[in-house]
Amino acid sequence: MDEPQEQPNNPLHGITLESMLYQLIAHFEWPGLARRIEIRCFMFDPSINSSLKFLRKTPWARTKVEELYLEMIQTENWRG
Repeated sequence: MDEPQEQPNNPLHGITLESMLYQLIAHFEWPGLARRIEIRCFMFDPSINSSLKFLRKTPWARTKVEELYLEMIQTENWRG
């Protein structure tokens, strides 16, 4: 049986896309998120559900969200 691999050096390990999105929205709010990642689901009538649906189907957009999330947590750790 394959057990889930530990990924101690992966800062995204164990963090869901939904959790990332909620934290980014709390930090930047929708307008700030749309300025940083220009995709329609952030810019026009944004919602968690529509954004998750799009991000799960669109690898390049998900990568941008993950990169912004990592940048955000690194900046917060640096300040904290």
